[in-house]
Amino acid sequence: MRLPVKLLATAAAMALSVSLAPAQQAPIKIGAVLSATGGASFLGDPEKRTLEMFVADINAKGGINGRKVEAIIYDDASNPNNARTFATRLIEQDKVDALLAGSTTASAMAMIPLAEEAEIPMINFAGAVQAAFPAKKWNFKTPHTDLMACEKIFEDMKKRGFSKIAMISGADAFGKSMRDQCLTVNKKYGIEILHEETYQPADNDMTAQLTNIKNKAGVQAVINPGFGQGPAIVTRNYKQLSVPFPLYQSHGVGTKQFIELATPAAAEGVRLPAAALLVADKLPDGDPQKKVVMAYKTAYEAKTGQPVSTFGGHMYDGLMILVEAMKRAGGPDKAKVRDEIEKTKGFIGTGGVVNMSPTDHMGLDLTAFRMLEIKNGDWTLVN
Repeated sequence: MRLPVKLLATAAAMALSVSLAPAQQAPIKIGAVLSATGGASFLGDPEKRTLEMFVADINAKGGINGRKVEAIIYDDASNPNNARTFATRLIEQDKVDALLAGSTTASAMAMIPLAEEAEIPMINFAGAVQAAFPAKKWNFKTPHTDLMACEKIFEDMKKRGFSKIAMISGADAFGKSMRDQCLTVNKKYGIEILHEETYQPADNDMTAQLTNIKNKAGVQAVINPGFGQGPAIVTRNYKQLSVPFPLYQSHGVGTKQFIELATPAAAEGVRLPAAALLVADKLPDGDPQKKVVMAYKTAYEAKTGQPVSTFGGHMYDGLMILVEAMKRAGGPDKAKVRDEIEKTKGFIGTGGVVNMSPTDHMGLDLTAFRMLEIKNGDWTLVN
């Protein structure tokens, strides 16, 4: 039996509609390469958990402009070579719309050129200044920089009358970078560096280096640029040797795991610059970040049973900046999303208030850092 032309046309239209529906409803793909295991897992694990949590929450609320979000996550096991391999896979095989990638400075720096070449928006979570400055077209980042950490520490030292210091730095990419950045601004704050020591990422005792520092005449305080297990070992050895000078750590230790590894007794009195997230419940009610950091802290700790770290917060900020940019762009068009990320203004995140520009793809100033001191195994605000 021959069907009427009108019926055939209707059937064809319905078939076409059905065939197009999956494409129209295809999820927005966000690719992530994180150090969920390995030496930098204290960074990557909370980042991964945060991404999974909040992508699920976004989808439960209808997605981005009605489209679901698919997070494709690879674990680089804290290896920059793996990071580069997985970023290539995300770009070339998984065809992701954007990247949230780079738990460490080394991993981020291995992936940034790939994002630039592929012209895909990337937000990284590295601590070193070179992970965002000078600004590259497609690359952005959410954590404070090591240069900012040096300046915040030197500000505090100047207030306390310290002008002659020593440094013990990790030989990893972040440790080297922060050490170098401190040397660019120490004179600005009237700080003289009398002595320097270094250690390797796998070292498990820094007694010899710290003994040299302890015996150096004139030292008033010590900075430890580094991340991972190194700063915890430095802190333990520092206490064991009864080094009499105040110890400052970097923002690379912004997690309760650091205090536990160092032991609360050894960490007592250690100062560091960090995000407001670590002292969320101690912020005054009028603080513009309090609502955001308390909401993230409550959600994360309820879901994971673990205390928040600044590192998971960096992922939260990156994801939300990306999502808001995609909403404003009307979808995942890479060039439009890149432009909208760059236009981010007044975004209140866990790391601070973000105001990006064509020359600043991080958007934080020194006021985003809080100076903290560890007391009785917990973070406290320094006035």
